[in-house]
Amino acid sequence: MEDSTDQADFLATMAAGSHKRVAAARAKIADAELLARAADTAEAPRLQLSARRFDLIAEVKFRSPAAGKLRRDGNGNVAARVGGYADAGAACVSVLTEPSRFDGSLEHLQAAVRALAGRIPALRKDFLVDPYQVAEARLAGAGGVLLILRMLDEAAATALIECAVRLRLFVLLETFDAADIERAAALARRYQSATQLLIGVNCRDLVTLAVVPARLEELVQLLPDDLPRVAESGVATAADAGRLAIMGYDVALVGSALMNALEPLPLVRAMLSAGRNERARRS
Repeated sequence: MEDSTDQADFLATMAAGSHKRVAAARAKIADAELLARAADTAEAPRLQLSARRFDLIAEVKFRSPAAGKLRRDGNGNVAARVGGYADAGAACVSVLTEPSRFDGSLEHLQAAVRALAGRIPALRKDFLVDPYQVAEARLAGAGGVLLILRMLDEAAATALIECAVRLRLFVLLETFDAADIERAAALARRYQSATQLLIGVNCRDLVTLAVVPARLEELVQLLPDDLPRVAESGVATAADAGRLAIMGYDVALVGSALMNALEPLPLVRAMLSAGRNERARRS
């Protein structure tokens, strides 16, 4: 069982650790050099969402603060896993790069990008607090970044998005409640014409870290109609994916269920089929 230390301040703890990682990295490579190197890195493929109106972002992560250790792949198996996700129809691969609570690394992201070989983009998923980390993502080959709005004040969110625009990365804006969604919608109005934006709902309770699936249905009604809507937690089965499609979500981000599945690729295909079939029935 994963310990519950600092659960009430989970995001604050993650932010503090993230700031420390940035300081350590900045001591080795200055901002200007990193940005120059990132800008010279080959662009990732664009995120392409299906005309069938339901897609999957398949995730690689080795630990969850709520669930503990997940299936343990070595770096060498990251390649096989993400290649399989792409073969099964995922639109994007999300890679956890946070080391202390998720056992992630930028090396995992780099390995995923190499394995994908330009077929679909990779998303850096982390507790990003500084534009430096957006540049790290681009340098590693990512096509997009996830930003947790609850962690970021307006100046920080703006700086991160503007760095993503500069480096031509798509952005998934993660929200937890109505206030977050209102902020995300305002940011989208400012930046939607400059870069590809998605808006996500994470239904995890930030105190207990338990998933509360009912929040996905409660909050979907508040999401803007002109952005792809992403359900970021609480997706374990094909039936779950079908329900999300009925609610109006366009994308499901699936991590723990795929990492724990003995046969993850059939699950990817089943989720996509269920979601797309439900959308077709309602067209």
